[in-house]
Amino acid sequence: MPFYRDIKENTAEGKRTIAHLLALRKNLTAQIPEKKLSENLLLATWNIREFGTHKYGGRRSEAYYYIAEIISRFDIVAIQEVREDLEALNKLLAILGTYWKYVFTDVTGGKRGNGERLAFLFDTRKIRFGGLAGEMVLPPYEKKDPDSGQIIYQPVQQLARTPYLCGFLAGWNSFVLSTVHILYGSAAADDPDRVKEIEEIARTMSEKSADPYAWSNNMILLGDFNIYSPQDKTYKAIEAAGFIIPEAIKKLPGSNVPKDKFYDQIAFKVKPHRFESTGRAGVFDYYKYVYTLSEEKVYADEMGKSYLVNSKGKRKTAKEKTAYYKNYWRTFQMSDHLPMWVEIQIDHTDDYLSDKLKSS
Repeated sequence: MPFYRDIKENTAEGKRTIAHLLALRKNLTAQIPEKKLSENLLLATWNIREFGTHKYGGRRSEAYYYIAEIISRFDIVAIQEVREDLEALNKLLAILGTYWKYVFTDVTGGKRGNGERLAFLFDTRKIRFGGLAGEMVLPPYEKKDPDSGQIIYQPVQQLARTPYLCGFLAGWNSFVLSTVHILYGSAAADDPDRVKEIEEIARTMSEKSADPYAWSNNMILLGDFNIYSPQDKTYKAIEAAGFIIPEAIKKLPGSNVPKDKFYDQIAFKVKPHRFESTGRAGVFDYYKYVYTLSEEKVYADEMGKSYLVNSKGKRKTAKEKTAYYKNYWRTFQMSDHLPMWVEIQIDHTDDYLSDKLKSS
């Protein structure tokens, strides 16, 4: 349970925050399974829009409480778009409380890296960090020279934002999470650079899953793949590498706010009958309960001059103001992505004991 003692209940913002938190809590409880210490693991991925910048006035305290309440319902969450300034991440962790820890990458350099980090937040009552942590470097291609017979190593272009691999433990289970924020590129379903990035990381992770010296052979690939549709090459590249996207996730709507794009995914390559989905998964639409469309006027003062006047100094129409609130301001409070989650069964004691009895 997050810490809410600093909410000022005697202010309009404080009262609104409390009312929204109650609505969030009620609907999170209704839609997401209960966290159980030894039976299940609730894994989520969430691209939190530019988490650590001050655009559009910056995130207000109200939004941090909503984000913390949502994250607290899971055991471990992969976060994309954490920025250089860690103030936002630290503020979130303070609300979540002392049981929660994080690991994160350094800032990705270069224009394509966009000054981003990748992070994992996890509840230490269930999850233990296993010691493995690294940013993925793609191996060079190996090609045999037809004349000399020597092996020639051909360097490959690294991903724009280096994927983050970490090993974790839950009960008897070890698993490696690799979180990604794939290059968007052009506004096309199958941008070739995007397809190539997904192919490369899926292939590399698949090879790691078969390595007898791997820290764990249970590999989970998750994050923001910028996939438009399950029919696209970007989506199929994940499955072509041998990863399985659970049927429960395949049935979900898109994870962008309009729910028409399938940007975020969670894919598995794990040991048979171990660490598998229970068949329960979801995309949680928090905009039904916080920063709703009907509350546009409530936040008019907080949005300031930019809500009223465009870049040319002309007053905005009602339609333009609504678009500003809906598509920009509130998405920089929460996000333009919705969190995706899946429940994983981690207690296989009965199967384990039955197998031992059969082998005796």
